[in-house]
Amino acid sequence: MSALAQVDWRTALVAAVCAVLVAVAGGVATRTDGWYQRLRVPAWKPPDWAFGPVWTTIFAMTATSGVLAWTADPAARPLIATVFAVNGVLNIAWSVLFFRFRRPDWALVEVAMLWLSILALMLAVGRTSLTAALLNIPYLAWVSVAACLNLRIVQLNPRRSLA
Repeated sequence: MSALAQVDWRTALVAAVCAVLVAVAGGVATRTDGWYQRLRVPAWKPPDWAFGPVWTTIFAMTATSGVLAWTADPAARPLIATVFAVNGVLNIAWSVLFFRFRRPDWALVEVAMLWLSILALMLAVGRTSLTAALLNIPYLAWVSVAACLNLRIVQLNPRRSLA
């Protein structure tokens, strides 16, 4: 039987709904208003239009990762649920800190925790499925870029990072 035939579609639906909820919450928290438009950003910052497609791909891959791990080892489910929940909260928190609170400096501290939560997620799902762990490499890479961008924004906007 193929891996696709073995997928529990209820699990896949729950994973997809959770990913959409995290994405929507982060999107609602994200405001590219005048404050954001006035920030000095490095020349290498990806264009704003790229963030949606990149995050959509990352959320799809991460949800797939969770489904693979969840299906592979029922005993690991409490750990898997916990790391995904923590990661989802931290993912949303970054947008709240950066865009709503307008605190890139606080977001910079938080993005380190988000990065570590992705690593923990990879380790947790990797215990049951190497493929599940590898599906999160783009997430770790994107948040690494976001952390560098966040750092550069803090450096370029010292007063805006503290108010």
